[in-house]
Amino acid sequence: MLVVGTNLAERYFAQHVGAKGIKAARAQYAAWLALAQGSRWRRPEDIKMAHPRASILKGSRVVFNIKGNDYRLIAIVEYAVGTIAIRFFGTHAEYDKIDAGTV
Repeated sequence: MLVVGTNLAERYFAQHVGAKGIKAARAQYAAWLALAQGSRWRRPEDIKMAHPRASILKGSRVVFNIKGNDYRLIAIVEYAVGTIAIRFFGTHAEYDKIDAGTV
């Protein structure tokens, strides 16, 4: 898959240098990114096979848990085209303050 919007996550990491657990979150994000880029997800079930705890939402949105659910990543997946657009990256508490269906 072609992953776009990685600058959003990178900006988050840059703004939170030194925060508790941020190094582990960055490592887990890097593992997620490598897996996503090396995959060809054609349907939501393919994502669930790779990420059983991912939440499939309406509008082709998927919520991925990063670092044991301490962080969340929301992406729009265009299965036919083979792209993933990152729309949000943040802590679980930050995620709770947004609408995952519109971000």
